Amino acid sequence: MSANEDKITAWFASQSKAPEELFPIGIGDDMAQVTLAEGASVLITTDMLLDGVHFDLGRASLQQVGYKAMAASLSDCAAMATVPVAAVVSVALGKGFSSEELKKLHAGITRAADIYHCHLIGGDITSWKGDEPLVINVSMLSRPGACEPVKRSGAKAGDVICVTGTLGGSLEGKHLEFVPRVNEAIQIATMVKINAMIDISDGLSTDLNRICSQSGVGALIMQNAIPISDAAKQKDDPVSAAMNDGEDFELLFTLAPAEYEKLVEQWKLPLAITKIGTIDETNKIKMMRPDSQVEELKPGGYDHL
Repeated sequence: MSANEDKITAWFASQSKAPEELFPIGIGDDMAQVTLAEGASVLITTDMLLDGVHFDLGRASLQQVGYKAMAASLSDCAAMATVPVAAVVSVALGKGFSSEELKKLHAGITRAADIYHCHLIGGDITSWKGDEPLVINVSMLSRPGACEPVKRSGAKAGDVICVTGTLGGSLEGKHLEFVPRVNEAIQIATMVKINAMIDISDGLSTDLNRICSQSGVGALIMQNAIPISDAAKQKDDPVSAAMNDGEDFELLFTLAPAEYEKLVEQWKLPLAITKIGTIDETNKIKMMRPDSQVEELKPGGYDHL
């Protein structure tokens, strides 16, 4: 791992004393899993969004901010092919933030939640004494769906690497109005066995490195195969935008070649699934350019630290 965020997350995981039989999935994945009575389990995730970092209230509406906050946590559910159940939301409001503004924020939160039948069941409201920025934090619960929750750490040499949708240029609008791939993830997991999956929140280059690092494998992706969004194509370096912009909130997953062929044959939804490369045993992440030259692919996406 080269990103500072990943290094400190790995350290946190090394310090955890949570017993695996009670917490089968712990620190370092998109959601943690808690075993309950009689073999049932629940998964939990939390995401904090800051004005000036994850959104800009000078350009985004409060409804858009609320929607994004909830949708980001829903995307964590998608990353593990789990079913959203409920959420609690906490906010730190700037001085003078009115009840009418809070209702607008709530409208955005529930707009995202209602699509996936995820109930808003509580939270907390605090207020700054000065002009500090809006902070919104979502904690979400989900349950396993048609399969065991899909972790980041299950990629195997020989696996096909796939992404949904198109990548890059999210700041042109997608980062506020993206569609969490909850339904698509559950359908894919129903049709085939996914070995590893993550949602692309910090950029393809960074999130692929996370899968490979946690799985103990390497990867080779083909630059020509990367599905570049129309917004990214307008940038000076479309490939870099697709690799590193982040906040695409598309699915990045690996599966055996036979499972990939089965998926391609059965997939009927309009959302595109694109094969972009393969997993190998090199423990290195590489990209083949159109001229067949191979270069190392270092994490170049967003790093919170």
